[in-house]
Amino acid sequence: MSFKIHVSGDAEAAVRSTVPGLVNDLVASGITAQDPALWGPDAEAEAGIRLGWTEAVAISRPLVPQIVELRERFLAAGIDHFVLSGMGGSSLAPEVITRTGNLELTILDTTDPGHVLDAVNDRLSTTVLVVSSKSGSTVETDSHRRTYEKAFRDAGIDPAERIVVVTDPGSPLDVSAREAGYAVFNADPNVGGRYSALTAFGLVPAGLAGFDIEELLEEAETIALELAIDDETNPGLILGAAIAGSKPLRDKLGIVSDGTHIVGFADWAEQLIAESTGKEGKGLLPVVLDVVSPELSEGLADLQVVRLVDNAAAHHLFPADRHRGEILVSGSLGAMFLVWEYAVAVAGRLLGIDPFDQPDVESAKKAARGLLDARPEPTEPAFVDAGIEVRGDPAVLRGATTVGAAISALLQQLPADGYVAVQAYVNRVALPQLAGIRDLLAARAKRPVTFGWGPRFLHSTGQFHKGGPAVGVFLQILSRESVDLQVPDRPFTFGQLIQARADGDAAVLAQHGRPVLTITLTDPTTNVETLFGDVDD
Repeated sequence: MSFKIHVSGDAEAAVRSTVPGLVNDLVASGITAQDPALWGPDAEAEAGIRLGWTEAVAISRPLVPQIVELRERFLAAGIDHFVLSGMGGSSLAPEVITRTGNLELTILDTTDPGHVLDAVNDRLSTTVLVVSSKSGSTVETDSHRRTYEKAFRDAGIDPAERIVVVTDPGSPLDVSAREAGYAVFNADPNVGGRYSALTAFGLVPAGLAGFDIEELLEEAETIALELAIDDETNPGLILGAAIAGSKPLRDKLGIVSDGTHIVGFADWAEQLIAESTGKEGKGLLPVVLDVVSPELSEGLADLQVVRLVDNAAAHHLFPADRHRGEILVSGSLGAMFLVWEYAVAVAGRLLGIDPFDQPDVESAKKAARGLLDARPEPTEPAFVDAGIEVRGDPAVLRGATTVGAAISALLQQLPADGYVAVQAYVNRVALPQLAGIRDLLAARAKRPVTFGWGPRFLHSTGQFHKGGPAVGVFLQILSRESVDLQVPDRPFTFGQLIQARADGDAAVLAQHGRPVLTITLTDPTTNVETLFGDVDD
C-alpha cells in the first residue's frame, strides 16, 4: 500500500483546472529542489529555511540504529514507560504513529496541573521522558522537563539516565541538555515543527516506544519519486488542487476517518493545514469529523469532505461508497505524511500565502508571558449559573444571565460562512467526555465546529483562529482544579500557566475582533453534565 486518491464533484473540477498549470510551472520538482521562490518574494526568506522536509527520509535514516540501540538499552535496564513532552507537531506526529502501531506512548502536551501530576506519578521508576522542542524555549516543555527533573531527583534517580532531548542544533535546550549529560538527538533545523513527522521529532519518541521507524521511512520513500515529478498523476498536486483549488473555494475541510487503519491522522493533518494556511485573512479550516457528525448531512456549500478510507482506488466502486463530491484518500502512514506535506505546500501556493510561517502564534505567547509576569487578579465573572462562571464582553453576552442564553448569544454572532471553535483548557484524561460538546454545538449551529484541547491547539489551529478569515466565534471552557503544582525554579504554577495561556489567547482574539465566551467549571465533573444540557437546549 502506498497512496491512492479519488476525487469527484467540485474537487475533481478543481484538479482538472488547476493541476495542468502546476505541472507547467514545475511546482512539484521545484518543491523537491527546495525552491523558495514558489510562494512569492514575501515568502522567500522563510521558505528558504523550511524545505528540508523534502529530504527527511535520507537525512533521518542514520538516526534509526541510534534510536533502536537506545531503546534496547532502556529495556535491558527494565525501563519501559515512555513519556513525550512536546507541543504541536512535536507531539501530534508521534501520537499518530504510536496509536496506529497500538503502542503505549504517554503524550504530555498540556499544563493542566492534575494531568501533569497524574503523568509524573505514573510508573516514575521505569519512566523515560522525551523532551521535544524545536526552539528549545517552549514554556510548556520547559516546565515539564523541570518537573520531571525534580521528581527523578526526589526519587533518587539521575535525570541524565532518564531524559532524552530532541531539538534543533545550537538551541538553548541543546546546549543545556548536553551540559546536563542527557541523550540528545538533533533534528534538521530547516524543517518546521508541523512538517517534522519524518524527522527526529517523529522518529525518536515513536522508535523508543517500539514502532518500526525504518518501515515508516520506507513507506515515505515509496511515494517520494512520484511526488517529485511534474506530472498530472502526481498525488501531491492532485490533493493540493482538490483542497485549495475549487472556485468558489470550499474553505472548510471536513476530515473523516472512515475505514483507514491509521489512528488519529485527522488530528495531525488539522495542525498541518491550519497553521500552514491560516494567515492574511485566508486559509483552509480543517474540521475533524466522525462518520455521523452533523456537518455531513447539512449540505454546507463551503465544506469539502476528505474521507480517509481503506482503499481509495476501490472504495468508490459501489453506489453506497461513492460519496459524491468528496475526496477519498488512502495509503500507508509514511506515504500519507509525505503526500499531505507536499499537498499543503501546493495549497499555500494556490492560496497565495507562505505555508511555512506562523505570524500570529507568537502574539498569544507574548500575551501569556505578560500575564505570567504581572499575574493580575482574576476578573470577576459576569454571572455564575449552577456553579459555572461566565465571562465575556457585554457585546458578546448581550444581556445573558444563564449559560444557555450566553451560548445562544454567541451563536447569534456566527456569520453565514462562519465556524465555532471550542477551546477546552481542562484535564482531557479526567474529562474526555467534554469532546462530545462538539457534535451538540454542530447540530445546533448547523455550521462547522472545531474542538481543541488547550493549550495544545495554540500550537496548531491557534494560528488560523487569529490569522485566517474573521468568521469564527469562540467558546473557551476552563476548569478550576482542586490541586495545583509549582513549576520548579519558576515563579508560577501549572495552574497559573494554563490560565495565562487561556486569558492571553482570549485577549488576542478579542483584539482581532473575534467574539469570545469563556466559561469556567468550578466543579468539573458535575458541571459538564449541566453544560451539555445548556448546549442542547
